[in-house]
Amino acid sequence: MIGMEKDYFAHKTAIVEEGAIIGKETKIWHFCHIMPNAVVGNGCNIGQNVFIASDVVLGNNCKVQNNVSLYTGLLCDDDVFFGPSCVFTNVINPRSAVNRRGEYRSTRIGQGATFGANCTIVCGHNIGEYAFIGAGAVITKDVPAYALMVGNPARQIGWMSRCGSKLSFDETGLAKCPESGELYLLKNGVVEYLGLPPEKKQICSL
Repeated sequence: MIGMEKDYFAHKTAIVEEGAIIGKETKIWHFCHIMPNAVVGNGCNIGQNVFIASDVVLGNNCKVQNNVSLYTGLLCDDDVFFGPSCVFTNVINPRSAVNRRGEYRSTRIGQGATFGANCTIVCGHNIGEYAFIGAGAVITKDVPAYALMVGNPARQIGWMSRCGSKLSFDETGLAKCPESGELYLLKNGVVEYLGLPPEKKQICSL
């Protein structure tokens, strides 16, 4: 606001429209355009040439790489990674001569999800927490939490940990993240995060 010191950084070539809400310590880089009523959380990093439409909501600590457009209807939790040039639609059947503004479909993204470079998310679907969308994948349906999705149309080929490591479940449905040692349980097609095993919790508390 005029006369008030901003608590975020915006490059001189970036346009942040009046009415946009930008969180503390967020950085907005070259040639970005943030529309009125867009909400960007604390500690986000918005790369070059990013467009964020009105009523888009980004949680805290999100990272948006270069050349990404986030359109009205996108609702995003904390810690989400958007790879370069990934695409999010908001109309299922666009025509240049037909006004579809009243037909926007929402895309909801859970905490910690990752979107690889050049992937496409068809609108109207939910992306579960810590889901991992591979580069170039095309999402045409809901994605479970922790799912690893690749291809066009995207198919699930496994599960990913919160750290971004692939999980291998044993016959009892348990898996340990090779990076963090955290445990996960797979039951009836749903992954549950169990945290650190008891022995590691004791070590960490010392």
